[in-house]
Amino acid sequence: MEITYKNKKIKDVCQNYTKAVKAYGENIAEKIHLRVMQIEAAESVEFMMAHNIGRCHKLRNNRKGEYAVDLAHPYRLVFEVKGEEIEIAKILEVVDYH
Repeated sequence: MEITYKNKKIKDVCQNYTKAVKAYGENIAEKIHLRVMQIEAAESVEFMMAHNIGRCHKLRNNRKGEYAVDLAHPYRLVFEVKGEEIEIAKILEVVDYH
């Protein structure tokens, strides 16, 4: 899938390992970059859910239409998918929404 970002801050964290370490620590930074690569390589969000990649799952209630993949507990990488034929994942945030 193609990836876009909600804002420059999340783009920097997802694309620059040093900035991710500074913002979230080494363990979460490694997971962020792994998950971004997995999202890029996946053909669809359904593929990610079917193969349990990053424990990808749909969110509910006030986050309806969004998906999350695990980082380091309790953090998740939250994204939404745009388009039908060509899926584009828009990464929204790294968050503990629990």
